[in-house]
Amino acid sequence: MSEEPLANGLIEMVVESVRVHMLSSQHVVILKELDRDRYLPIWIGPWEANAIAMKLQGLEPERPLTHDIFASTLDRLGVEISRVVIAELAQETYLARLFLVSAGREIEIDSRPSDALALAVRSGGRIFAASAVLARAGVEPEAGTADDLETTGDAVHDERLEVFRDFVNSLDVDPEEELREGPGPDIV
Repeated sequence: MSEEPLANGLIEMVVESVRVHMLSSQHVVILKELDRDRYLPIWIGPWEANAIAMKLQGLEPERPLTHDIFASTLDRLGVEISRVVIAELAQETYLARLFLVSAGREIEIDSRPSDALALAVRSGGRIFAASAVLARAGVEPEAGTADDLETTGDAVHDERLEVFRDFVNSLDVDPEEELREGPGPDIV
């Protein structure tokens, strides 16, 4: 897969991590473009965050979660989750599409991004984002010019990345701690 969008304007992504914003206690899944350092942060609910993080860490719940049940049901019915597409960003809300294949026929279903991603990590389905969504909401470290960069020893500092660094630094990077404690009662 190359950095260029697919013919249909889609760019392949992977789930880079699931984190907790320390100041607000809200959860975010961070998608990373497959072949370059461009990221797409998507705010999600605590239950979906736990479902995605558990699967990424190879943890199995004692009893199946809703996403496990749905993925298992689709599998037993012979339905494949072919791909998930983060298709649009409308009024600060991401819209996703879930593509299923059954008996050689493709079925497209509207989905919340968090649910679609939880199913994709369970099934091995590919994840894509529309190039228009990435152009609007994607974050990527840019190669700066000499005027934009400050060198301190061996480190290079790009002032334009401070907002992204501040955002990433405000995230809790220990999703296992969140899984052990579960979401707090004050999280909506």
